[in-house]
Amino acid sequence: MLEVGKKAPNFTSINQNGEKVKLADLTGKNGVVVYFYPRDMTPGCTTEACDFRDNFVRLKKFGYNVVGISKDNPKSHTKFIEKQELNFDLISDESGEICEAYGVWREKVFMGRRGMGIVRSTFLLDSSLKIKKIYDSVKVKGHVEEIIKDIQEIQGK
Repeated sequence: MLEVGKKAPNFTSINQNGEKVKLADLTGKNGVVVYFYPRDMTPGCTTEACDFRDNFVRLKKFGYNVVGISKDNPKSHTKFIEKQELNFDLISDESGEICEAYGVWREKVFMGRRGMGIVRSTFLLDSSLKIKKIYDSVKVKGHVEEIIKDIQEIQGK
């Protein structure tokens, strides 16, 4: 189980362009927001991605980059980015290794049915990849604003 203050698992995977990327290479000056979401093009995931898109410049001003991760393939990510005009990388975790490492692949109940899936979660990491905050079972509405407030608190602004 990941904990605040501990180092987050680094990873190497493929982004929407099929390029190999490492988490350490995606970090901004002060850190990175790594968010896990269930699926491209679904209503909740689209709302969340668009909220990150609309606040990307604000997050960059605080020195943070944004990275989204799901089990969708790079082609699906490319369509999602183009359709929603996203301005950050989406990472493909088709094997589920990253989801497992971050503890977000868990049993879920949807419409009364149990099954395994990505539990919507976000990790706020500093530039050395130490976990500053964990947001588990995220509710989309107001989530990005909460992250920005936490960054301001961390930075004393």
